[in-house]
Amino acid sequence: MNYDTILSTTNNGITTITVNRPNKLNALNKATIGELHGAFKAAGKDKDTKVIIITGSGEKAFVAGADISEFADFDVKNAEKLAAEGQKMLFDYIENLSTPVIAAVNGFALGGGLELAMACHFRVASTNAKMGLPEVSLGVIPGYGGTQRLPQLVGKGRAMEMVMTAGMIDADKALEYGLVNHVTPQEELIALAEKIAGKIMRNSSVAIKGAIKAINANYKDGIDGYNTEIKQFGKCFGTEDFKEGTTAFLEKRKAEFPGK
Repeated sequence: MNYDTILSTTNNGITTITVNRPNKLNALNKATIGELHGAFKAAGKDKDTKVIIITGSGEKAFVAGADISEFADFDVKNAEKLAAEGQKMLFDYIENLSTPVIAAVNGFALGGGLELAMACHFRVASTNAKMGLPEVSLGVIPGYGGTQRLPQLVGKGRAMEMVMTAGMIDADKALEYGLVNHVTPQEELIALAEKIAGKIMRNSSVAIKGAIKAINANYKDGIDGYNTEIKQFGKCFGTEDFKEGTTAFLEKRKAEFPGK
């Protein structure tokens, strides 16, 4: 499929989605959010895609925020609709996708850009990356899940400070906070993400799907994460992947998971 604001390519089981608005520092607008939803939906349904990597074009930005010009004149009702539709269409959608999603943060990840990275299952960053939620400096708060996901990742106190000061942290501080898993030079960022993706792809995609669902359940109100884990654990025993995995272990050979 052809896109105007993003790129999507699939090679060796990995779909790489690139936000491609370098002249706008890859800022998110309605068109980009819509195209990202379409690309993630297509990749999630693609049997050949085992891992998704999302990054930004150029060397300056992953996604430097939302396109403020699109909503500067919104009223309360339109603003609530913007946040609700965006969360449902993209940010919550990514979080609950059964295909693993890695954010390769290659520069500025601010506002909606950091919210996009946080919606992914985990993050790796280049040494030049800068991250923050500067919305209060504009008289607004994060609206795409930032006030919820940031505390989950870095703790309440650090999240409060980051949001209230509207400041940025560098890649090393993000690593210290647990906001990213790894930091590497920019020229090695995609290679690192692909290396991790390769490790993921050696395992059962069916089991990984269940693990994503169980881990996410811990952060959803009214859902017993332990009960979700028990159910997903039990489901594994009815899969071909489980039969192959246990048989391969007992036969002391490498498992060849059918993904069923």
